[in-house]
Amino acid sequence: MKHSHTDNMDQTSIISEQSEEVCLDTIQLKTLEDSYREWVEDSIRSDIQISRKRILLIFLLIRYTGAKLNEILSLEPLQDIDFDRKQVVLKGKKTGSRKIPIPETLVDEIQTILSDPGFAESTNNKFSVDPGFVRRKFYERSESCDFDKRLGSPELIRKARGAELLQSNMPLPAVQDLLGHSTPNLTKSMVSFSKKEIQRLTQLFMEQESDRKTSARNAFFGKIIEIEQGSILSRVEMNAIEGFSITAVITTHSLSQLGFKKGRLVTAEVKAPWIILQKIESETLSCTAENTFEGVITQVNSGRINTEYVVRLSDVTELCAIVTTQSCRQVGLKKGDPVRAMFNSSAVVLHAG
Repeated sequence: MKHSHTDNMDQTSIISEQSEEVCLDTIQLKTLEDSYREWVEDSIRSDIQISRKRILLIFLLIRYTGAKLNEILSLEPLQDIDFDRKQVVLKGKKTGSRKIPIPETLVDEIQTILSDPGFAESTNNKFSVDPGFVRRKFYERSESCDFDKRLGSPELIRKARGAELLQSNMPLPAVQDLLGHSTPNLTKSMVSFSKKEIQRLTQLFMEQESDRKTSARNAFFGKIIEIEQGSILSRVEMNAIEGFSITAVITTHSLSQLGFKKGRLVTAEVKAPWIILQKIESETLSCTAENTFEGVITQVNSGRINTEYVVRLSDVTELCAIVTTQSCRQVGLKKGDPVRAMFNSSAVVLHAG
């Protein structure tokens, strides 16, 4: 698929870029990000360093908000960045105003840059940079990392952010909302989520991305649709924004402590080792797991002890499963195999939204 250097990106282009890897991946984005910081530090003259800090700040905002270049250049940082709420207010001519959550680490870095007296005096709370100059610097930074210069353009950094979020299992409607796209093709399940709920799910995802305190590879964002309360254990059913229903069993005490009730936004996490894979060779299930999904193995990473499988459930949803390599040899799973991915309700960890 060929890509034009425009600011328009729909659902199809995000998905195609994710699968065809035409954008920088997360590791490459980190390499590029580090090169910007080194470039700033390499400057001896204060005026040049301030100029480079301005470009760094523009890059960081595009890299983490997925905003268009013109949206970032029109910002008034001290007014449009809410440091307490950790969000940036973007004002697009076509998309209107939207609030984008940003990681806490980025908030701290932006505050440090803006608090520099020389930087504040030079910018007067406005970027005031020629877009062509910004593009040239973006191209230079990309080439300094031995990447094709086009991959470092503002448009493809924006697209790379969208692909990165999808690969991290951020729901498609939330990615579309963050990037300022219309969402005309939502399923019935997705329509049941209000814009406010989608924005809250986006914020939850950003907090999780910044925190990194969990080792779970698989996360679903959604809301509770049913609760069956018992004296010791309770069953909670949630509807993920992608359209999947997930059942969890938690203690009734936890249900009360977390304030779970119907309609509450939650995040469900399942660790990769808890997922069981079964070839789809017949209609007979060999497992009694309450949560069962059908998909196709898209990636196999073999190790001496464990093997990691990536299972594509839909165009934008994947699960990661880790099994012992010895078991892999016995089952004989390989890339392209249709499989069932299964996990027990007790394997689901729920986090309050």
